Amino acid sequence: MASQTPLKVQQDTHVAIVTFNRPQVYNALDTETVTTALSIMQELRNNNRVRAVVVTGAGKAFVAGADIAEMRKKTPQQARAYSELGHRLMHTIEQMNKPVIAAINGYCLGGGMEVALASDIRIASERARFGLPEAILGIIPGWGAHPRITRLVGAAVTKELLFTGDIIDTRRALEVGMINHVVAHDALMGFAMDMARKMCRQSQIAVVRAKEVINASIDKALLDACTMETDAFVSCFEAGDCDEGMQAFLEKREPRFDRSD
Repeated sequence: MASQTPLKVQQDTHVAIVTFNRPQVYNALDTETVTTALSIMQELRNNNRVRAVVVTGAGKAFVAGADIAEMRKKTPQQARAYSELGHRLMHTIEQMNKPVIAAINGYCLGGGMEVALASDIRIASERARFGLPEAILGIIPGWGAHPRITRLVGAAVTKELLFTGDIIDTRRALEVGMINHVVAHDALMGFAMDMARKMCRQSQIAVVRAKEVINASIDKALLDACTMETDAFVSCFEAGDCDEGMQAFLEKREPRFDRSD
């Protein structure tokens, strides 16, 4: 019998849907899965037909963490390589030249939290649960959770999650700003796809430039970030989408940006 592919990819017009597909182990991230996910994200980055990406999980979990059975056998040298591989995946998601939406359908723990944190938008089913429980395993997150979640919710909440290993529900996650929306479980993918399609209707130049400025601003002083914003603003005029966008506004119609297929 053929082995199950660790991820599935579907394309709905200009939206790519990436599904972690190891439901029998709650989509745990082993080396094969992380390597496959990295390859898929790199391909999607270079696919001009794709203008937004939705990431979700099969079964009861988004991603319930790393594959402990595999990870426990690693030497310190292998652990470093595993951490560096995961960082490459998260960086690729975060720096993707198009929006990435995490549609969190269930357990989102450990490495799954890191995938969600690297995404631009997090939409959660009412059944979703979140946590960074690595301390009970004698380790810490190794794929960028510390800086990303601290920037998102602050140091105090981050320390509570990491020091206690607590699993929190959507109410608490929404309260601290970890997620953007909570929706009924059966409405999750519809909500995420509607948002992705709305993003696809915008000027892709504008969306990409906005993502670049937002991501870079986190690590820059205010004046440096504002200078970068000005440069990106000017580049929109150079690219030309603004001609159509502003003309459409004046003519009270929907803009028709170049959407060659």
